[in-house]
Amino acid sequence: MTPQSALLAPRIFDGETWHTNAAVLMANGDVDAIVQQNAIPSGLEVTEIDTGFIAPGFVDLQVNGGGGVMLNDHRDADAIRTICAAHASFGTTALLATLITDTPTITAEAIAAGAEAARRQIPGFLGLHLEGPHLSIRRKGAHDPHLIRPMEEDDLIRLIAARDQMPVLLTTVATESVAPHQIKHLAGAGLIVSLGHSNANYADVVQAAKAGASMATHLFNAMSQIENRAPGLVGASIALPSLWAGLIADGIHVDPINIGIALRAKPGPARIFLVTDAMATIGTDMREFKLNGRVIKRHDGRLTLEDGTLAGADLDMISAVRFMRNRIGITLEEALRMASLYPAMAVGMDHRHGRLGLHTRADMVVLDDELGIGSVWIGGQPVYRAPARR
Repeated sequence: MTPQSALLAPRIFDGETWHTNAAVLMANGDVDAIVQQNAIPSGLEVTEIDTGFIAPGFVDLQVNGGGGVMLNDHRDADAIRTICAAHASFGTTALLATLITDTPTITAEAIAAGAEAARRQIPGFLGLHLEGPHLSIRRKGAHDPHLIRPMEEDDLIRLIAARDQMPVLLTTVATESVAPHQIKHLAGAGLIVSLGHSNANYADVVQAAKAGASMATHLFNAMSQIENRAPGLVGASIALPSLWAGLIADGIHVDPINIGIALRAKPGPARIFLVTDAMATIGTDMREFKLNGRVIKRHDGRLTLEDGTLAGADLDMISAVRFMRNRIGITLEEALRMASLYPAMAVGMDHRHGRLGLHTRADMVVLDDELGIGSVWIGGQPVYRAPARR
């Protein structure tokens, strides 16, 4: 692969280590190498970043909407394009468009939209996350209880058939609605099975993990909690080394003290990673929208139903990274990995996303020292540049 262009910066974080006064060499949308400035081949088109640093683009595994669009309401590839573009301006270069519990017809339409988005190679589209409908009514959160139901054979067949139509297909299920043998079939077919919206006990989670579940959806939220003699899904997600766990880091969904405890307690190799659980509001000034016919209001950084139930998050990925570094106090490198490398690893895509190295996608975010976004690149092409400051 012959490099065609280069992005030069004072510093580059490749997901593991730093490179000073170096450039990312790109060819055909991929990274060819990271080299020192004096080793850039002659004749390349070089874009120079004067200040700040380059990092791997963010990977968000739970994005319900953005740019004024919800996948539940607009189930087509153009809507997915709008959602991806809205999140790109906040550093996300690969995402799973997420469908919140809905009817079988709407679910089928969302799957068809995901397949079409994959065929079109829409920038930023990594796949789908089907959050429901096979959940627990007791831990429903903002999901419509009238649409929650157990998984049946036809559901299983449709999910397995959909897997090969896009790079990643993830589904959130509850042990109350999906049996271990169904989880085994899903995981065996290549789906990522995540446990969430569930009142599962520890033994249930262990059994699901043995069957192939590998993740927990938005840790602490809409799941059985840690009690003195009952670890619940929270405790199991933290204790089991094989379970990755998404985290909504906005200071609203999870108390910062609990975030710190979970980070210190979680053994590897699976880790906690950041998700936004973002809704249509991202990239807009809209004050309310509807989900399954119910009004969701936006106020003081919260999205809630009329009864005050949290309904997704008014959060973008760079804000979550800032929160983890500034409020939780983890290192910059670890905050960046939680937004890029770890989610990519969780869905088996870290050979292409979440890091910068030979044959990875040239998906990058350019940040200043205050973690402000300067520009975003997907497949070696700039897709967002911050407005010039006056």
